[in-house]
Amino acid sequence: MKIPLGVLIPNNMVTYERIKKEIPDDSFVITVGDRSTENMIKLGIIPSLQIVDGLEKRQRRTYPDVVRDVEHGGRIPEIIKVVNPPAEITSESITAICRAFSSKPPVRIQVDGEEDLLVIPVCVHAPENSVVLYGQPNQGLVITVINDKVRNKTKNILDVMGRE
Repeated sequence: MKIPLGVLIPNNMVTYERIKKEIPDDSFVITVGDRSTENMIKLGIIPSLQIVDGLEKRQRRTYPDVVRDVEHGGRIPEIIKVVNPPAEITSESITAICRAFSSKPPVRIQVDGEEDLLVIPVCVHAPENSVVLYGQPNQGLVITVINDKVRNKTKNILDVMGRE
């Protein structure tokens, strides 16, 4: 994902106010990545779907803290575990993403392997009114509002990879 799918906010400009400006009200917020998830939680934005792998720049780290989501009745995330090797998108991961979208938020998918490419099936399968946030290494935070253009672009990528 060398080319951001949405708006890139440079690392030094990532603030609650800047992020909220890019996220429409009542959005289904999705984070892909440990640092992105952790940063949103620290800012008081609890993602409805969090996808993490316990890695940051391929170095082992602790998972972001699990916190109660006040907006969803104080629920802690349901945890779904999947295996997704680096540079792959497994059928298991796509199934877990679809399951997460039909579950009561918040949901956390914990990946054994690597979660980076899971941005692609997330964009394909995300419900209407979704916004995906993920890190662009050494640059900043990407905020992608899901629309037909993003959905079609990512679906084409999945098709080329032989995934649905």
